[in-house]
Amino acid sequence: MYHPDRIHHPENCPALVLNADYTPLSYYPLSLWPWQTAIKAVFLERVDIVASYEREVHSPSFHMAIPSVIALKQYVRQSEHPAFTRFNLFLRDRFTCQYCGNTRDLTFDHVVPRRAGGRTTWENVATACSPCNLRKGGRTPHEAGMVLRQKPARPTSWQLLEHGRAFPPNHLHQSWRDWLYWDVELVA
Repeated sequence: MYHPDRIHHPENCPALVLNADYTPLSYYPLSLWPWQTAIKAVFLERVDIVASYEREVHSPSFHMAIPSVIALKQYVRQSEHPAFTRFNLFLRDRFTCQYCGNTRDLTFDHVVPRRAGGRTTWENVATACSPCNLRKGGRTPHEAGMVLRQKPARPTSWQLLEHGRAFPPNHLHQSWRDWLYWDVELVA
């Protein structure tokens, strides 16, 4: 939970950034802007303020509550397929070794080793813990007597967004909770 004493310093007042449809730009990492960026975007009329902290910033002739939730005025379309990065790979595989299920000491493994012509692509790279990666070595899973829990595949941005919702951050300000749907059952 976001501790009330933390808002005494503006540095501890990030703004949750929502798209124009009022959904977060991303869940993991959570789309947050520093308070200075949020205020600049307000003055440039690029965002609407949805909620604010109790904390204010002042100048000699102006004062303003620091925004805690802002919504972009123009919709930012997400690309259909995310960039191939280590973080996105781990997120696709839910930060879990695809051989043993371990969640610590993670790295990535080429299913078909590079020495055998394997490429660094979504379809040929899986999350692996260091012990499994060492055990497999430069062999295929079949040669090493290992089984992948799921076949590597290129995810969509929507799939990564859904996976990211399972990893909520430790500190959520109260004003953010209405905009983040962490597996909450909606009541009709």
